[in-house]
Amino acid sequence: MADSPQSSHGSQLSQLSQIVKAYDVRGVVPDQWDEGLAEILGAAFATVTGADAVVVGHDMRPSSPGLAAAFSRGAASRGADVTGIGLCSTDELYFASGRLGLPGAMFTASHNPARYNGIKMCRAGAAPVGQDTGLAEIRALAEKWAETGVPATGAAPGAVGERDVLGDYAAYLRSLVDLSGIRPLKVVVDAGNGMRGHTVPTVLEGLPVDLVPMYFELDGTFPNHEANPLDPKNLADLQSAVRETGADLGLAFDGDADRCFAVDERGEPVSPSAVTALVAARELARNPGSVIIHNLITSRSVPEVVAEHGGRAVRTRVGHSFIKQQMAATGAVFGGEHSAHYYFRDFWNADTGMLAALHLLAALGSQDGPLSALVAAYDRYAASGEINSTVADQAARTAAVRAAFTGREGVTFDELDGLTVAAPDWWFNLRASNTEPLLRLNVEARDQTTVARLRDEVLAIVRS
Repeated sequence: MADSPQSSHGSQLSQLSQIVKAYDVRGVVPDQWDEGLAEILGAAFATVTGADAVVVGHDMRPSSPGLAAAFSRGAASRGADVTGIGLCSTDELYFASGRLGLPGAMFTASHNPARYNGIKMCRAGAAPVGQDTGLAEIRALAEKWAETGVPATGAAPGAVGERDVLGDYAAYLRSLVDLSGIRPLKVVVDAGNGMRGHTVPTVLEGLPVDLVPMYFELDGTFPNHEANPLDPKNLADLQSAVRETGADLGLAFDGDADRCFAVDERGEPVSPSAVTALVAARELARNPGSVIIHNLITSRSVPEVVAEHGGRAVRTRVGHSFIKQQMAATGAVFGGEHSAHYYFRDFWNADTGMLAALHLLAALGSQDGPLSALVAAYDRYAASGEINSTVADQAARTAAVRAAFTGREGVTFDELDGLTVAAPDWWFNLRASNTEPLLRLNVEARDQTTVARLRDEVLAIVRS
């Protein structure tokens, strides 16, 4: 890399504060960043992590191979050897980081539209890189070098090589769940033209699973629907296919395949909180008395199930770096978020939707009932889902909501992450987005009538 000022990055330099989010890098390519900036970020990543070797993977977006190659050149320019694992899911990159003991970078914009791309970074052993664990330093160094050029080290550049880890990744996941005695299952998988189309055939190979693939062709333009199963409209094709084929369940994954969503045999969505509770019960059966992490917008079902199975539930903020930090600090065996991220101690405390899916297959296949009956014990409350409101002043609207509920009998408040207002039979959380002028509302109660009443009351204040 040149040591002269990088004038071509002048406009992108001003975008760094926007594309470097709380936990990753994400922006429009090439408007906000491009291969030149990716190369600088690679050099900064290698420098901040102090690594003499790194592992790099990418998803199927058209811009991903070039960005990953540029990042690798930047890391190699600082003397780091680079192991490229090519096309992979994000949890496959975490596997490589954990198994090889190397810091890693995954090029993906997850569920965002095709014009976006980004980088999810981790330290060796899939440890998180967040705003307080290296990302701020990477941004500061990249800003400096975008202006001045990356200085020469005087040392020989690192080597850049390739390695296929898909088979090892699949074998490792299969080693963590006993699937030996499950009954035959028909399973529809909607990969959304994302990375699960690449990994699912290898992971499920040899199992008694009649796989019905949907949108397995890798296509980062997402020709069929957005690769964002959190939006109900993107589950419609999967729901129809499950009903039409008489499948036992359906699974949907986002673009980089780290999140997993399920629908039952009727095509009805299964709450990610119910999946969290089910997997928690299974992990507690193997690890009695262990800690289970859940974020504060998961259902009350989760801590209830954890207590009933002899575990200890620990509540934390929303966001993967917070979950991973708590996993490490408490020695938790499992953690779940209502956004369908699932974290496992046996997977270096990292999130893997595929491992959660294998747990679902094992639980369903080890008994004769349908998935709807199986998850009913873990899905005990009515919920609103997450509702976003655009506001001019997040703090003022939150304060107005708190004032409206202050003094009501039995109502408590906490501010672990945004504002949580709770009573014996209901709760709601109002959180500000870190990147947009939004307030996010989640409501849960014993019945849908109470959910609707609380939702409407809070939204009226927020949107006034």
